[in-house]
Amino acid sequence: MSAAHQASTASGARLASHREVLRLAVPIMLSNLSTPLLGIVDTAVVGRIPDPAHVGAVALGALVFSFVFWGFGFLRMGTTGLTAQALGAADEREVRATLVRALLVAAGCGTVLVALQWPIRALAFTLLEGSDEVEALGRAYFDRRIFSAPATLTSYALLGWFVGLGRTGTALALQLVLNVTNMALDALFVLGLGWGVEGVALGTLAAEWTAAIVGVVVAFAALRQRGSRSVDWERVLDRERVKRTFAVSGDIMIRSLALVFVFVFFMAQGAAMGDLRLAANAVLLQFVDASAYFLDGLAFAAEALVGRAVGARSRPALLHAMRRTTLWAAGLAFVASALLFGFGDTFIRWMVVDPETREAAARFLPWAAAAPIAGVWCFQLDGIFIGATRTAEMRNAMVATLGLFLAAWWLLRPWGNHGLWAALHISYLARTVTLGAYLPRLTRLRHPGGAIPPSSPS
Repeated sequence: MSAAHQASTASGARLASHREVLRLAVPIMLSNLSTPLLGIVDTAVVGRIPDPAHVGAVALGALVFSFVFWGFGFLRMGTTGLTAQALGAADEREVRATLVRALLVAAGCGTVLVALQWPIRALAFTLLEGSDEVEALGRAYFDRRIFSAPATLTSYALLGWFVGLGRTGTALALQLVLNVTNMALDALFVLGLGWGVEGVALGTLAAEWTAAIVGVVVAFAALRQRGSRSVDWERVLDRERVKRTFAVSGDIMIRSLALVFVFVFFMAQGAAMGDLRLAANAVLLQFVDASAYFLDGLAFAAEALVGRAVGARSRPALLHAMRRTTLWAAGLAFVASALLFGFGDTFIRWMVVDPETREAAARFLPWAAAAPIAGVWCFQLDGIFIGATRTAEMRNAMVATLGLFLAAWWLLRPWGNHGLWAALHISYLARTVTLGAYLPRLTRLRHPGGAIPPSSPS
């Protein structure tokens, strides 16, 4: 075993301190908070227009892209787990190759999405029924933002690679480039130039491409710092590693589509109750997203630390990472819920001017305020399983959760929007129980069938 391998293995096996957990988590928290902040700004910008249809249109349009893009969330999650494991095993060639593979997949998938934009749009707006005005505005949003697909997926791959390396500060910087640019352009195009919903889409399009270009430049500069002057195509195209990458990707894609379908269905049912319910739920889901993205900082830390422990074959480091990151996540979940219970009404007033939308959102605010406490446990389990690349279990648990969510919605329909929110909370519980059932197997550090363990460096 080389000296580099010994050092890296020791690093992967080291028990993470509170300081290290926060060093990994805090930049991601700040980065992730900027993402829902972007959604909040989008909502607030169009909320200056005293017509709930504009808020609903941006919500529906953004939801379409959440569904489409998060189907490719494996580019972030799979890349994080594979990179962290390669780092823990001191396989520097694989660290580099993982990035190049992810970028190739991102570019190819993004190009396919642009080519298939018309059938995607037709299917999306068939499933998401709103009023004629909401649908027309939502289609205009879609037609412009779809051209950001290659850039968005490239950013997913870059974010996953940097998190896997533990370079969460770099990930924060790239997300800030994206989100600050986006917010500034939204304000310019909508409030300054009066372009409405189309201005929001164009601002996002320009910001996504800006962030992707900057990210690629930073990533290849990082490779040069790690001693790589050229692409190792033999390792990038290694058959067994490509197979493992696609196996992980396929599992996460199915899991992500099932998860996003829960929220698509939630918004679709809100839209079926009318523009007012749709707008109110859209506002409250911004709060849910903000808390989830905030708590995901600890889940991302779990991904990196668990991945290193798995790569180093250290069960003590694995268990320690699980406990320490979950402890921090639980504490922050209670803080997030307390803030929403205490200041949610104020946040609603900041975001929308329409009095009916304000009243409707306030009526259902307790559901959104309780979401951080309900969801933190499944968020942490996601991070643990992603770091270990135990993606088949994630897929199975989420498919089961989707079935339980739909059953809960069916039973709770007589309670209207309250029943819909209750079903969403039941989905959090179902994710926790179904994925937690696999946890004892994961902690034995046995690789799933077909996976190749991290290799020693060449």
